[in-house]
Formats: sequence, C-alpha cells, structure tokens
Amino acid sequence: MSDFKLPDLGEGLTEATIVAWQVAVGDEVTLNQALVEVETAKALVELPSPRSGRISALHAAEGETLAVGSPLIGFEEVGAVASAGGVPADGSPAASSAGTPAADDSTADAPTADAPAAAPVMKSAAPQRQQVLVGYGPVLPGTGRPRRRPRSFVTEPYVGRSAEAAVGEISAGEVSAGESTARETSARETPRAMPPVRRRARDLGVDLAAVHGSGPAGRILRADVEACAQGATGAHGGAGTSGACRGASTGTGTNTRASTRVPVTGLRRETARAMTDSAFTAPQASVHTTIDVTDTLDRLRRPGRDGSKASFLAAVCRAILPAAARTPSANARYDTEAGEIEHFARVALGIAVATERGLVVATVPDAEEADGATLTEQIAAIAATAREGRLTPAELTGSTLTVTNVGVFGVDGGVPILNPGQSTILAIGTLRTQPWEHRGAIALRTVVTLTLSFDHRVLDGAEASRFLMDVADVLSDPAILLTR
Repeated sequence: MSDFKLPDLGEGLTEATIVAWQVAVGDEVTLNQALVEVETAKALVELPSPRSGRISALHAAEGETLAVGSPLIGFEEVGAVASAGGVPADGSPAASSAGTPAADDSTADAPTADAPAAAPVMKSAAPQRQQVLVGYGPVLPGTGRPRRRPRSFVTEPYVGRSAEAAVGEISAGEVSAGESTARETSARETPRAMPPVRRRARDLGVDLAAVHGSGPAGRILRADVEACAQGATGAHGGAGTSGACRGASTGTGTNTRASTRVPVTGLRRETARAMTDSAFTAPQASVHTTIDVTDTLDRLRRPGRDGSKASFLAAVCRAILPAAARTPSANARYDTEAGEIEHFARVALGIAVATERGLVVATVPDAEEADGATLTEQIAAIAATAREGRLTPAELTGSTLTVTNVGVFGVDGGVPILNPGQSTILAIGTLRTQPWEHRGAIALRTVVTLTLSFDHRVLDGAEASRFLMDVADVLSDPAILLTR
C-alpha cells in the first residue's frame, strides 16, 4: 500500500481544505479520475488520481485542513487483498495471523497421537499477514469489508467517598466533605461524549462539563445536550439526570448563551489575513462625492446600433481608465522592502465579487480595449466564474485597481479596505432618486455616492481628490471626454 500526498498546488500555497470526497474506501479508480475537491486560499481544485488501484484509506475528513505533503489517500494494487491471504483460492477461510490460537485449550492438551493429522498444515506455506486498518479487524470472508471493533468507554471507579463512609464509620460532617471533594473531582473529569455530540454542543453553545449524561457509564447523549440548551430542569428529565444542566434542578442554574463557531479556512482565512495586513500596513484615507447621473443612465438605457447595452458598473470602469491616466499614482503600489512606488503601465481592473466562500477580487481581462457593452459581458462572465469558485490564480491576483459595487446591497456607500498591493479602491453606492438641484431648480434626480480609499504613502489628498472628481465628471457628463 502506498500513500498519495497532498501535492503542491502552486502560487505559494501551503495547505488546502477537504471540501468533498469523490471516492470511498474500497473503490477502484483509474488514472486521472477525480478523487477529491479541495479548497485553497485561491480557488476550488479537483485532484485527479495519479494511478490506477483501489482506495485503501482516506487520511482526512471533509472540512479538515492539510498541509502540502501530508498523506491524503492510501492506494493498493487491485487484487492485493486477495493475494494477501484474506481468502484462499479454494474458498476456505484464511489461516489465523500470528498470535491467534488455531484451536481451544482442550485441543492444545490433546494426546500426541493427533499430531500426524496436523502435520500437513505444518508443512504448508506460512500464510502472509493480512494488513488491516487501525481499529478494524481482518476482512470477513465473503463480505469484502473489515470487521470494525465496537467503541467502548473506559469507566473509572467512583472515588467520591472512602471505604469508611461506605460502611458508616465516619461522621456526617466528613461525609459532606467527601461528597464535596467528589463533586470537584467529577467536575474536573473530561465529559464523555461522542464527536457528533460534542459538535452539537459546540453549535448550541453548551458546556459539556455542565451536562448530566444519561447514557451508559454517564455518557452524554445528543438529547442531553439539547435539553440543557433548552433550559430543561431535572424534573423534566426524571431525577435530574437526563440532559439537565448541573445546578438546574435547584432552580439556580442559568441558560448558557447559544452561539455557533465556524472554522475560518480556505478563502475566508486568506481574505482575513489580507485585510488585516492591508489595514495595519498601509495608512489609508478616503474621499467621497455624490453626483447626479440621471442623464448618463438615460443614455445607458438606450441600445447601441447593434442592440447592445452597457451597465452602469461598466460605465464607471470606463470612466476610471482616463482618470488613472491623468493621475498615475492611482494605479500604483508601495514597495515596502525597496522603499519605492511602482507605477503600473496599464490598468488591470479588479471587480470585487461576493461569493458563498467569501470575497474575491476578479481581474477583468483587457478592460482598456473593451467598449461598454463588451465590458458589461466580461464583468458578468468573470463574476459568474468567481461565484462558482473556478477562477484561476492569475485571475485572482492580477488586478492593479479595484472597483466594489456595494450599491447592489442597497447602501448609499462605504469605506472599503485596500486590496493588498494596490493604492486605490473605488466603492459605488446605490442609485437613488431624490430631490436635487438641477439647472437652478429642485427636481427628482438619480444620484450616486462614490467613495475612494487610497494609500496615503502613494497619493496625497489632492491627487486622490483629483482622481475621484475625474471619474465623477465623466459619469455626470460623458461628453466631457471630448474636451480632455
């Protein structure tokens, strides 16, 4: 049997989280067959089988995080189980492994006259030892499955009272002291509960040390945890031992605050790390403006000659391109190690996309060459790919300036945190119709708030304001591009 280890997935990734197994122990797989789907800090990846064979072990459960190089799957050649002595070709049971008696004690003490009958067995070839998984027995004949040993809980003797107390040879005061010591000892013991019960207790915010176990040997059951979470008293459970929290039977117990803990893995952990690094590394500031975009929206609603239309988000991206050319520092980054500001030759637009796995920034390819309608299609396609978790590492890391459209959530605006390695990020608020000054009168107009966060090491307030107003001017009056 050999192990397939978690391979290096590139981009400096050091670990991956198991999302879903595509195979089970005992399955026969072929070369390049999908084995497992894993989540890295960049994307979801399916790992193919490096060889043909039978799956003998899965070394990680779904949701578990493994480091690169850790054993992932155990392989064995097809037919290895049969050739290992599990079931001989004639169908008779396999010989016992070393240390397992072939007969009972009475057979062992039988007269030596029976020895010749056993001679053929002694002369036969020694059977090979059958390899089994830890915690499992050998494969049962005719089933192809190993026999699993039943789980058991090791119980310890009750030590709360001494032998004298058991026969009534100590005073009542000493008995009380002994019972108090027993309660303290019991409280320090590790609660006996199966992993699913512990997970349920964690989800409900229940401290297992405060739960009475009603199972065998005081084992805590799922019903015990749920009863404690619901504030059940000892009277509800019968004698105060079926799931009630300790102390609840006296009416003095308090309900445990319910909460849920979610492991931070994969993309969310990478996002948390990146945002922390950004917030505490770059001195960030922001500027805001609210503009009237009624005329621009009217133009966007009218289809072009080919019937295509452009979205407002695409219009914002189109307005950013000339603004970045006028303010190069808006498309740059601060190199801490070199003590230099790197200005990028081209604008690689990144679009922030909210997915079930977390926030990602997807790079829009060749945005500078695309018209409004084409850019609208590109943004929709890259966002759909991001929500499916199929973006490549290059599409996740290649942007130089980010746009985030928080207006889709109905908010007027927000102050975004810089994407690491960039100097600006522009947030778009919701499009809202409200009274607004227009040509010397008050009219209902559609307005939007734009917020620019910037790295104050790269841009000062004047540069950031000029960049933001260049974008705002184009969105308010696209014809202004004819005069620049």
